[in-house]
Amino acid sequence: MKTTRYKVTLQYDGTHFAGFQIQPKCRTVQGEIEKALKTMTKGTVIKIQASGRTDAGVHALGQVIHFDYPSEIPPANILRALNSLTTDEMAFIEAEIVDDQFHARYFTNGKRYQYRVNISKVADPFLRDYTLHHPYPIHMEYLEAALKDIVGTHDFTSFCAVKSGRENKVRTIYEATVTKDETRDELIFEFYGNGFLYNMVRILIGTLMQIVNGRRPVTDMKRIIEAKDRQQAGPTALPHGLYLKKVYYLNAAEIAEKIAEKEAWDRQKELSENGD
Repeated sequence: MKTTRYKVTLQYDGTHFAGFQIQPKCRTVQGEIEKALKTMTKGTVIKIQASGRTDAGVHALGQVIHFDYPSEIPPANILRALNSLTTDEMAFIEAEIVDDQFHARYFTNGKRYQYRVNISKVADPFLRDYTLHHPYPIHMEYLEAALKDIVGTHDFTSFCAVKSGRENKVRTIYEATVTKDETRDELIFEFYGNGFLYNMVRILIGTLMQIVNGRRPVTDMKRIIEAKDRQQAGPTALPHGLYLKKVYYLNAAEIAEKIAEKEAWDRQKELSENGD
């Protein structure tokens, strides 16, 4: 059956989802999207692929998915249908038809995350699902110094959940910044890198919030990175302050090169399996 591959960018409020990935007896972002697609196609089961999974309570400002649709319809109609068939916890904001080799996860070359911290003395009940509350002393100069030590290529084993199965924990962080929004009493962190380990941003935040009020020395970030030991870092910050802000993709030439590499590898694997 001829299908059309769509790349779709969406936003979602993760508060009432058990994460992105589909799970038995749980309400998930993936599950809601696939249910909408099944309605659109009058019963066809369509599996979606995402740039990456987000945990329960984590939000997205620019998550990217792809899926193969059993016919070709204008991208604007895809957006209209998905927005009408899902709750207002989601918003589908961009859609385009892409090559059937495109993959939302494997063709990424970077992501940008945001983490928001409310620093008012009294917690704002209307922000409880969208920011971490931290009513303690704030020293911006401590934060800015510690963030500089994160930038660069490092082994981030100390900032990865122990249960992560990834062996290679080397990642490159291009930007690590914080701004203070005086009107909202918020610290807004942004991390842009070529990839992130499981719970990496949340552990970075948990550690930075100990540095910000003097519970750890400003220079401790370097020591923790060099230790390659999860026990040396701070706690894992709560999920509700975290946002997947943007996903970056390889350009057309890089994608073509990656497709060619995969095809060559597949041919080699087939020859090997056939004993040639």
